[in-house]
Amino acid sequence: MRTTARIATAGLTVWIGVSVTVSPAQDRSQWLAHDMQRPRPPVVKPGRLSLPVEPPADAVVLFDGTDMSQWRNLEGAPAGWRVNDGAMEAVPDSGYVRTAAVFGDVQLHLEWAAPTPASGSGQKRGNSGVFLMGLYEVQVLDSYDNDTYADGQAAAIYGQYPPLVNACLPPGEWQSYDIIFRRPRFAGDGSVTRPAQMTVIHNGILVQDKSELLGPTAWLNYKPYAQHDDRLPIALQDHGNPVRYRNIWLRELDETPPPRGLAEQTVAPANVSREQLARLAGSYTGPFGDFGSIGLADDRLQLHLKTGQVIDLVPVSDHEFVMRCTAGRLVFDVREGPASGFTVELGGDRQTITRQTPAE
Repeated sequence: MRTTARIATAGLTVWIGVSVTVSPAQDRSQWLAHDMQRPRPPVVKPGRLSLPVEPPADAVVLFDGTDMSQWRNLEGAPAGWRVNDGAMEAVPDSGYVRTAAVFGDVQLHLEWAAPTPASGSGQKRGNSGVFLMGLYEVQVLDSYDNDTYADGQAAAIYGQYPPLVNACLPPGEWQSYDIIFRRPRFAGDGSVTRPAQMTVIHNGILVQDKSELLGPTAWLNYKPYAQHDDRLPIALQDHGNPVRYRNIWLRELDETPPPRGLAEQTVAPANVSREQLARLAGSYTGPFGDFGSIGLADDRLQLHLKTGQVIDLVPVSDHEFVMRCTAGRLVFDVREGPASGFTVELGGDRQTITRQTPAE
């Protein structure tokens, strides 16, 4: 990995690999960056995948093997890499390339191959990198029978997290990265409210599991977070090795925070007397045999399924009830005396349930 690289876009200039002061809050590891004493991940031979992987219908295709029209050099001029036999190849000393478009949260797929015959060792063998937002690197390296520091081998989050295992294939063979990237979130004052997060699958094997980045990846030192745009280019590194890439596509992910907690019914409960509720209690049977029972608990009606689940029921009327935390509805057949049965509507299905024993 080189010391510096620059990405300029939409009023933002990003420097990669600049030496910075370590923030104590970010120094979470017992290992210094690039420590050769850090244990290496175990080697796991991946199963054979069917490559190339066809992009899904909603994918943004960044490279289809024909041209580099969607890529630029870091200054925004045409990229200096070559296209050969359906692959884009890093031309030594031509510089990084970046996407013309900008992205935030993404699912990124790409396939890469290290040069053959293998040349060099350690970081000088098949070295490149995938930079999400131009800042957060997943290392590309020929790590097949090639020793280097653990946080700098293939599929490492460079300088921070080694991969869980070494899933590299021999040089010259096509291998895949599938990267789920969630960008960092910043407060109005520039503080980090949620760090960047990556999940990486290398050749079908999980190698990064929701790893939270300590900041932008860098060489020789930690680099603290600094507030940046929500959308930035993806970059590929020229490290002087003719690494090849093909079949690059991504899916932009919904950045809306998922809802938290469990929903409950908001319907105002009807006033139903204990005597009315008691008419509904009893054991019931369904199309497939014993269904369960309806019981009373502190003037509340509960559904006791034969699986052991107990579900609180909220009265809409004296004969219609909804499940408290589930979109399910029970309508009892009550004429005179105890209910003869009920219909239950749940998940698009409707079943008729009949009474098995007299009410208690």
